[in-house]
Formats: sequence, structure tokens, C-alpha cells
Amino acid sequence: MNQPKHNMRTFYTLILTQVFSLIGSKVSGLAIGIYVFNQTGDATPLALVSFFAVVPQVLASGVSGVLADRYDRRYVMALADAGQAAGTVLLFFSFASGDFQLWHLYGVVFIQAIFSVFQGPAFMSSVTMLVPDSQRDRANAVQQLAGPTAGIIAPVLAGTIYGAVGVTGAILIDMLTFLVAMAVVLRVHIPRPEKTAEGAALSGSVWKESLGGMRYLWARRPLLGLLLHISLLNFLMGGSGVLMTPYVLSRTGSEAMLGVLLGLMNLGAITGGLLIGIVGGRKRTRIHIIMPGVIVLGCFLVALGMSQHLIALGISIFLLLVPVSIINATFLSLLQAKIAPDIQGRVFAVVGQLAMLLMPLSFLLVGPLADQVFEPAVGSPGWQAVAPLVGNSTGAGIGLILVVGGVLTTVSTLFVYAIPSIRHLEADMPDYIPAHADSDAAEDAGDTPIEAAAVI
Repeated sequence: MNQPKHNMRTFYTLILTQVFSLIGSKVSGLAIGIYVFNQTGDATPLALVSFFAVVPQVLASGVSGVLADRYDRRYVMALADAGQAAGTVLLFFSFASGDFQLWHLYGVVFIQAIFSVFQGPAFMSSVTMLVPDSQRDRANAVQQLAGPTAGIIAPVLAGTIYGAVGVTGAILIDMLTFLVAMAVVLRVHIPRPEKTAEGAALSGSVWKESLGGMRYLWARRPLLGLLLHISLLNFLMGGSGVLMTPYVLSRTGSEAMLGVLLGLMNLGAITGGLLIGIVGGRKRTRIHIIMPGVIVLGCFLVALGMSQHLIALGISIFLLLVPVSIINATFLSLLQAKIAPDIQGRVFAVVGQLAMLLMPLSFLLVGPLADQVFEPAVGSPGWQAVAPLVGNSTGAGIGLILVVGGVLTTVSTLFVYAIPSIRHLEADMPDYIPAHADSDAAEDAGDTPIEAAAVI
């Protein structure tokens, strides 16, 4: 009777540790972002940072999923923290020596990204083992609060830390939070999943197992189709995250206001997480939360690109991440309900791989498009056709990029949602039923109320 409570305590311990580590990472990331943009005045370097952060996700996710399923998942997460801490040490010495160059940042981000690839599948598949079905949606909603909570706290701390100890101090704090996270992860217990027939069919060499997640999805074409659409969505919207700092700085001209507005954006994400945690969802209805949520998200992105005044910017940036938390939490719960726990590492790794497939291209394009095409076009004769939408001031070019991304997101999602196999995906795809579950539980599985979680 005490084991579920013990496991829930472990889950919340991991979440609190994740928030603590994310605060350090966001403090150093914001400090470095401000430094780089002030030094260069361009969005391209920030876009390249995101490019080098996502490439390992696309290339190495298969192997990371195998490790998450083969070995103790806490060791996999601790290895990820140790590798990222090592990268932070290298970046610290680069700034402390006074010889910092942009390629140092790109290299360190790439190294850290290689290790962070191993963390996602291990953590997401651990949730299934720590949280009972009846509480999983709410737990996934809580998980969605980790990043935004850190995102609210970090900008406030970053301004103070950046002014007091500069970039090197911010990086040192980030390094310490990684070490604390690693120590905590090594002290918790995460149960190992029971072996299933599906897991046995996908077992073998590392190469065979690394392909197992893709074989699983290939046999479930509607789910694969949904993931490919998510990949397109991340291509359309991924650049908006990269452009957020230069966009807000261009529209407001204030670093202090940047911190306030980023805090508002993360408050929106927290609001979405709280909403789905309180309201929850029911099986066979999650797809009808996910797809309309993406449509609403596209509309909010359009509104953000059109915002030319501070109040409108604040409202739209707050609303932007409200549906993201709901979509992500719901999607995670859907996957955890359908996939056997002993193969979740491999499947979640491929899910992440497909979701990020087109993002490197987005990051390569969005910086040059903003710096060399859209921003220089602001105020030109041809620009007057779109000036009523986004204005003629600095930042309007980036605003138009956001508008185009939002429109394409909405239109493409309406088209995909109209496909019957996508609309009926949740009802048609059977839930995973543990071997020890009795027949009555199996019969009632489709009607058990649960809550929501997901990953775009």
C-alpha cells in the first residue's frame, strides 16, 4: 500500500530537481543570449545555437532509447547531467579566459545536446513506472510546469546575476545546479518495467533495438502520421522560440521588459498546465484536445506577430504557451497509456526524433530570413502591403515570420484533423494492459477517467 506513495514522492523529487536545474540553465542561457545579441545585433547566432542543440536529438535518439530500456534509468539521467555539467565547465573557462568566441558556444551546446538526448526518454518512461494510471495525467501536467516555472524565476535572477557577476557567474551557477541534480537522481529508486511480448519481439542487438521504436510506429500508421505532422509544426513554429529574444528586444528596446515578457510567457505555460491538471481528460478524447489546441496555438502565434504595442504584446505572449502545455501533457498521457513500459524508452526516443526532424532546417533558415530578408524589407515600398498587419517599426519583419508560421500551422492542422484515421486514432489503438491486470480491469480500461500530457 505504501509503494505507490513512495513512487509519487520519487516523481515529485525528480520534478523539483528538474526545476532547480532548469533555473540554472535558463539563467546562464538568458545571460549568454543577451550578451551575444548585444555584441552582434543579429538573430542568426541564436538560431545557430538552437541548431546545434537539436541536431543530436535527430541523429542519436535511437541509441538513447535503447539505453533507457536496457539500464537503470536513473543512471542514464545522471550520465546526462554529468555530460551537460562538463560542457558548462568548458564554457565557463572560455568566458573566464576572455577568449570567448561564438564557435566555442556552438561546440559546447552540441556536446551538451548529445548528453541531454539520453535524458528525455529515460525521464518520460520513468513516469509510467512511478505514477499510477489514475494520477498520470495530473503528473504529466505537473511535469509541464517545470520549464515554465523555471522560466519565470530565471529572468528575474538572470538580470541580478548578470549585473553582479556577469556571464561567468551565471554559467558557474548553472554548473552547480547540474551537479546537485545528478546527486539527487542517483539517490532515488525507479522501478524496472516488467518484460512484455512486444519488448521481447523488439529485443536483440543495440542496432536492432535502436530501430525497434520506428518499427513500432510503422505498424501504427495513424500515430506515425500524427508525429510527421508534429514535425512539420515544429518546423513552422520552432523558429519563433529562437526569434523571441530579438523580437521582444526589437519591439520594446528594453532588456528589463524582455525579462517581464518572458516571465509572462512562462506564466501562460503554467496556466495551461494547471488547467489540464485540474480538468484532466478522458480516454478516447485526448486527440480532440490535441488537434484543436494546435489550431488555437497557430492563431495565438499570428496574434503575437501582429502585436505592435506593449499591452497587445503582453497579452499575446501570455496566451501563446497556454495551449502548448495542454497539448504536450495530453499527448504524453496518450502515449503512456498505449505503449508497453519496457519499450517506452525506444518509442519515446523515436517520437522525439521525428518531432525534431525538421527543426535543424528551421533554425538554419530563420536567422538569415530575419536578418537578411524580412527585417531589411521593413519600410520598403513592397512592405506597405503587410504594414497594416505588422507595422513599419523594427521587429516587424520578425513579426511577419511569426504570422506566416501561425497561419500555416492552423491551416495544415485543420487538414490533418479532417483525416478519419487521425481523428479516431485514440479509440482504434488499444491501451497497454499489464499482465497482472484482471479481466474486469481490462474491460473497463476504455472507460476509466484519466488526465492529460504530451510532447510537441
